[in-house]
Amino acid sequence: MMAASKPVEPQSGSGLPRWQLALLVGTPIVLGVGAVYLWNRSRTKEKDGKEGDGERKAPEGSASPVQGQRSAPNAEHENMSPLDRAQAAKNKGNKYFKAGKYEQAIACYTEAIGLCPKEQKTDLSTFYQNRAAAFEQQMKWTEVVLDCTQAVELNPRYVKALFRRAKALERLDNKKECLEDVTAVCILEAFQNQQSMLLADKVLKQLGKEKAKEKYKNREPLMPSPQFIKSYFSSFTDDIISQPLQKGEKKDEDKDKEGEAAEVTESSGYLKAKQYMEEENYDKIISECTKEVESGGRYTAEALLLRATFYLLIGNATAAQPDLDKVINMQNANVKLRANALIKRGSMYMQQQQPQLSTQDFNLAADIDTRNADVYHHRGQLKILLDQVEEAVGDFDECIQLRPDSALAQAQKCFALYRQAYTGNNPAQVQTAMDGFEDVIRRFPKCAEGYALYAQALTDQQQFGKADEMYDKCIDLEPDNATTYVHKGLLQLQWKQDVDMGLELISKAIEIDNKCDFAYETMGTIEVQRGNLDKAIDMFNKAINLAKSEMEMAHLYSLCDAAYAQTEVARKYGLKPPTL
Repeated sequence: MMAASKPVEPQSGSGLPRWQLALLVGTPIVLGVGAVYLWNRSRTKEKDGKEGDGERKAPEGSASPVQGQRSAPNAEHENMSPLDRAQAAKNKGNKYFKAGKYEQAIACYTEAIGLCPKEQKTDLSTFYQNRAAAFEQQMKWTEVVLDCTQAVELNPRYVKALFRRAKALERLDNKKECLEDVTAVCILEAFQNQQSMLLADKVLKQLGKEKAKEKYKNREPLMPSPQFIKSYFSSFTDDIISQPLQKGEKKDEDKDKEGEAAEVTESSGYLKAKQYMEEENYDKIISECTKEVESGGRYTAEALLLRATFYLLIGNATAAQPDLDKVINMQNANVKLRANALIKRGSMYMQQQQPQLSTQDFNLAADIDTRNADVYHHRGQLKILLDQVEEAVGDFDECIQLRPDSALAQAQKCFALYRQAYTGNNPAQVQTAMDGFEDVIRRFPKCAEGYALYAQALTDQQQFGKADEMYDKCIDLEPDNATTYVHKGLLQLQWKQDVDMGLELISKAIEIDNKCDFAYETMGTIEVQRGNLDKAIDMFNKAINLAKSEMEMAHLYSLCDAAYAQTEVARKYGLKPPTL
């Protein structure tokens, strides 16, 4: 929610193609494994729990003893081949396993391993895998890993052994090797087994969170591009600090001429910061605001809020929060400043995945400044993220009532209604929402966001030619908006399977804004699909260095780790997923 000009997506399944879902712009969402491994590009299929979803606990092979085993005389037993004797020991072990007698089962599997001729690799791998299953029941994770490793060395594409080892490695907190094993399993099963997909998803998220926490703590603050900053501020209409210098707030030299030097000394920090904003000299704003705050100037509240805003923009929420807290608690400050601080703190909480605190801040903002359109607009975006579409529509309506010329709120209301109709599979309501978009672009022909959101809906509806036209209109209105080029590039992939054109447009986005993390992330996902894993990892790392929140960074690390795991699986087992 840092940039309100980006559409937002709820966390529930939307029925979009997985690869498209992974690339939707907006507040970063940590996506499921289907989005991280982007090879299965068909529409998401709802698993109904049929084949392959069950726990794989049982050992392999028949649990009943071989015919006549109990009554066979010793002489006959001695005449059996070593392999037959090994199989008989395994079958006996399976009986013990089913009865929950794991020690006895382990003894039988050990006997089978000892009896089995070494050249019978498939049988021997089964015996090791079965013994691992018994160790698993005893929660002896190290022994599970050792036996599964033996099984995989004998039979490198042994799904049961790879998955059992993956689960044991997870228990031993060896996430990296766990991910490699479960990646191999996903590829071997063609992404059809929910259980292995969920484990991969879980481990990727854990790895992403751990790496992001460490990296984000030590990252160098990075100022976003001027285009991103202007886009961010344009999402606020009731915001004092983002308005141009007023007549009473003249530059220092003008005030000197008017003999107001004393007032200038008191307030120059904030006024200089505002001047730098107009000049797009953003790097100097925080230090000028600090001068205002430290001198206790008349614009202290404004300076605190402006400084907090730029701390948020450079991804330093830790520094932003105390400033926002101070403004919110200034009972004598302008209510617009306090409401704006609440919106920004609420958005920050949402990025930190604290929706309850976020909701509290937005509700308080609405209580203290009931006629502030920004509160309803941004709370509407929050409600979409929380999948509370009806409440979101109510907030957008409130915003529109207060500001009938708010094209952004009108477009986002249409998008919210569209998502609700599309996910609810209601064709009549989908058509109503599409008509709503037509109305918005007719009434607000200069609102680029209206065309962009309409284009996303048209893409869902497979109306690719018209979606392309909408993106062209966005580019005409905002030629320096890198995100639009990325979306247009993705459209070429989905519409014409034109990878070269898609990559050309995404490269153009990077040329326009070399800090566009969305462009690097998208290019990385496409390179994964093309099988260029090293290039994909390079792109993901560039995006990681530009991430604007810890949550977004965690998502990007998940993508990067998924790509790296694939390179390891390809090296170890010669396994590669299908490519574009």
